[in-house]
Parts: sequence; C-alpha cells; structure tokens
Amino acid sequence: MEMGLVLLLLAAALVLFISERLPAELVSLLVLAALLLVAVAGPATGWVNPERWITPGEALSGFGNSAVVTVAAMFVLSAGLARTGALAGLGRALVRLGRNQTALLVVMMVVVGVASAFVNNTAAVAVFLPLVLTACHRRKLPPSRVLIPLSFASQFGGVCTLIGTSTNLLVSAISEKAGYGAFGMFEFSQLGVILLGVGLVYLLVVGPWLLPARRGTDLAETYRLREYITEVRVLPDSPLIGKTVVESRLGERHDANVLEILRQDRRIWSPHDTRLQAGDILLVQANVQNLMDLRARTGLTIEPEFQLKDATLSGDEMALTEALVAPRSTLAGRTLAEAYFRWRYEAIVLALQRQGRLLRGKLARVRLRFGDALLLLLRRQDLPRLRASDDLVVLAEVEAPSLRSGRALLALGIITLVVLAAALGVVPILVSAILGALAMVLTRCLTMDQAFQAIDWRVIFLLAGVLPLGMAMERSGTAAGLAQTALGLVGHFGPLAVLAVIYLMTALLTEVMSNNAAAVLLAPIAISAGTSMGISPKPLLMAVMFAASTSFATPVGYQTNTMVYGAGGYRFADFTRVGLPLNILFWILAVVWIPKFWHF
Repeated sequence: MEMGLVLLLLAAALVLFISERLPAELVSLLVLAALLLVAVAGPATGWVNPERWITPGEALSGFGNSAVVTVAAMFVLSAGLARTGALAGLGRALVRLGRNQTALLVVMMVVVGVASAFVNNTAAVAVFLPLVLTACHRRKLPPSRVLIPLSFASQFGGVCTLIGTSTNLLVSAISEKAGYGAFGMFEFSQLGVILLGVGLVYLLVVGPWLLPARRGTDLAETYRLREYITEVRVLPDSPLIGKTVVESRLGERHDANVLEILRQDRRIWSPHDTRLQAGDILLVQANVQNLMDLRARTGLTIEPEFQLKDATLSGDEMALTEALVAPRSTLAGRTLAEAYFRWRYEAIVLALQRQGRLLRGKLARVRLRFGDALLLLLRRQDLPRLRASDDLVVLAEVEAPSLRSGRALLALGIITLVVLAAALGVVPILVSAILGALAMVLTRCLTMDQAFQAIDWRVIFLLAGVLPLGMAMERSGTAAGLAQTALGLVGHFGPLAVLAVIYLMTALLTEVMSNNAAAVLLAPIAISAGTSMGISPKPLLMAVMFAASTSFATPVGYQTNTMVYGAGGYRFADFTRVGLPLNILFWILAVVWIPKFWHF
C-alpha cells in the first residue's frame, strides 16, 4: 500500500510537472499536502504502516533542510554582487574586449562561466544579458548567435563548485542525510572544468554552424510592427473632433491603441485626455481589419507614406526598449490590465514574444509568463523606474552601474570569504552562507527589503515541498523497488551501465521539468541502486547532480534557457539542434570521467 501510494503521488507529480498546467512550486506543495494527509490519517485508519511512511514533522522538515536554507542565503549573496555592480563591471569589460563575434563569444563564455561558479546562474544571466545585447548592437551581430552560448556557459560554470547551482547543494544534502557525507566546495571542480572546457570548444567550433542568425537589431522589424502600427489623420468631418481619446472609445470599439498625437510640431505622448482636432495625426496600434473599420466609421484616413522604424517611436523624449518578465516577477500569472502595467511603469506594451511566437492583439488580456519578452514604448525619463523594478529585466545597457556601486569590492570580499571559509572547512557552507548574507545587509550592500526580494521563494517552496517525497520514496521502499527494476534491466552490464542509465534518466527528466525536482526524485533511486549492487552510491549521485545541472536541449528545461528564448528570437528547435549533441557529449564525458574521480 505504501509503495502504491508513493508511486501514485510520483506519477501525478510527474504529469503535473511536465504538463505545466500548474506552477512547479504549487505542484510541490500539493505533494506535500498529500504526504501530510497520509501521515496523519494513514496510521489511524490502518491504510499505512507508520514505520514505512514519514511523520508529519518529517513532511515539514524540507523548510528547515540545510540545502534549502543555504540556497536562500546564496540568493542574497548573488543579489549583493548584482546590486553593487560587481558583476556589471565584468560585463562592461566584456563589451570592450569583444571586438568581433569570436572574441565576444570567448570573453563572454569565460567570464560568465567563472562568475556562475560562485553566483546563482540565473542572476548572472540577468546581469549579463543587457550588456551582451549592447555588445551585439555595437558590433552589428545578431543576438541569436551569442545568447544560447550565454545560457549554456552559465550552466557550465554552475557545475564547477558546490554553490554553483541549487541542485548541487540539494544533492549534497541528500548524500549527507543518507550517511555518505556532504560534497566539498571544490570536490567536483576537476570534472566541472573539463565539461566547461569541452562546452566552450564545442560552442566555438560547432556552434557557428548550428546557431541561427535570425534576429536583427531593429526592434520594429523584429516584432513586425510595420504591419501593425500606422499613422491616421483626423479629417475635418470626423465625429471624433472635440472628444478625448478616452471618450472616443477607440480601444473598446475597434481594438485600436492611440500611442501619441502629432499636432503641428508637437508630439503628445499617451494622450488619454487630449481632445482631438481636425488635422491631428494619430500613431495607432491596430491590425489591418480594425484599421479598415476605424477608417470607415470614425472619419480617419491612413497616411499612405508612413514608414515605421525604431526612430519613429523613439527620439529625444521617447524610448523603444525590450524587457523580460523576470524569474521572481510578481507579473507572472497576471494580465497587463490586472497588473495596471501602463500606469505602474508609464509604458505601453506594443508586442509580446513568447516561445518564438509574436503576440500583438488584445495584449491586455494575455497572462504573462516568466521569460516573456515585452516590447515597450515609454518616455526616457521613466526608464530608471523600469530598470529599478525586480519584476523586469530591461534588455538595454544600464546607464548607472548601481545605486550601491561604491560597495562592489566589499561585496566581492564577502563572497570570497564565504567560499574560503567553506572550502577550508572553517565552518560548513550553511553557516558561511548565512553569515555572508547577513554581512551583505549589515555592510549596506543590500537593504533588508532587497534581501527578501532577492530570494526566489518559488524555488524555496519547490524544494521544501518535493524533498519529503524523496524521503517517502526511501522509507516506503519505492526507491529500492525502482532501483531493483533498473538493475534487472541493465545491472548485469555492471556499475558503469547503471551510471549511464541514471545520468540519462535524470537528463531526460530535467529537459521537461524542474531540475531540482528531477534531482530529488532520482537521488534516492541512485542511492538504493548503489546499495543493492554493493558499490559506493557517490558516483551515481554525481551523475544525478551533473545531469540535473546541465539542460541544453529545450528552452524550458532550465531558467537561463527560458530567459534567452525570447530575447534571442529563438525557436524551440534551435535549442534542440544546438543542445542535444552537447547533452550527448556531456553524457559520454560523465560516464568516462566520474568513475575516475569517484570510485565505485
């Protein structure tokens, strides 16, 4: 019964994780609630044997797990580096040194790879993304040639140290709890550096043949606004004369958005309450059908010689820019109308790019997702407000390095001490990370509010909810049963075959669901497989960790892939074409090298 319940929960969780019908963190909490319900009601009703199920206290232990707390502290440390401009300084050097595509790729991947070994790689990509786009603009390079390498390099660096990704810390905590010891700060750096070097060479040699050169730097062309934005003139007999833009109800009746009014030599931005006059030229956002209807019913005529370019929408007062919905954005799951986006940022969303598709109609009703690329029109004076938001990553170089740029060296010093203290065994990584996070706040590299905002609570709740499922798999015997099934299929080929299968299973799961969830589900199976074969589970746990921390074949398998998806104008197949051979290459390298560093 216990195994049946765990398998049922496991199957339901996998379906929900893969389908993405519900947020991953909500799925994790639903699993936690089911485990708690069985823990409370199961023994009382005789459904389950309490010795083969976790207790209510164990079900909630994920919130106090050392890996979860360490991950939260690492988010704060990463934010300290980002807020003080320490990372941006490296990025600006990247822009100066990248004189051509090859030079830009080399410098970018090395810098991002090294930074991601010590900083949360999502934060690193968020900082470097606008700087890399600026370099592409200056060198007239298509961003699609460099953004996939940016994402992949951050993952290469993440497997070089214990704190490179949350997955490393998570598998380390599982290993320690199972009695096989926690991982050292640089325990797997040798293999990490090998993968980093091979990955860089692959992207430099093979990447140019596989990466698309799809997207230019003209935003109006990229978002195909020429077929969607035009100028219309108010005729002398128009019934709209004397009415304000709001009173004309052009948006409600014709789904037309008036961006600005050109009246003689004056440009009136966001003219909600401006009364229309004969001869006014309106810059209107609407599709062709609605424009034809607008012309027939409202006494407006389309300006035949209008040609839209970026300069049409931007100038001394106006700016046309892109922004990504950030990983921890409060905008995710809400429509533009529900978020009061236009009034909150004084910006108009002209178009939205999601997973290679352009959305331009009825945008106010579209529910935003993490990774959506928004094309925004706003006044230049409102750009600082947009850049200051934690909900958006503005894809343009930030003019000021940081509000707290004077503390960049201090932030670097703090993270260096955190790494050294843990690496030398002075204190455990949990203690050094917490002390480092406190030091960031006490030295005013971050405010307390910024520290709380830096923590990706979705990841924390995901980890806290899914960890007890791994415990239940182990306690109920499910992990041992699944391990025995796997051993029955490939065990007679020896430990190396089992290692290859566990790596492959983890890699496949990571491509379609949360990498942390994949690691938690496969780690107990790896431990049971090692125990059953009478070998050390350490190499198998390393296979789980490396496979879960490197996801290249899909844009949804890793957060950094999702971040560059819209910004680079990629299609789903672009990641598969570039990433699948790299996944296979890493699989082969892991199977060859893991047994050399960690003996069975």
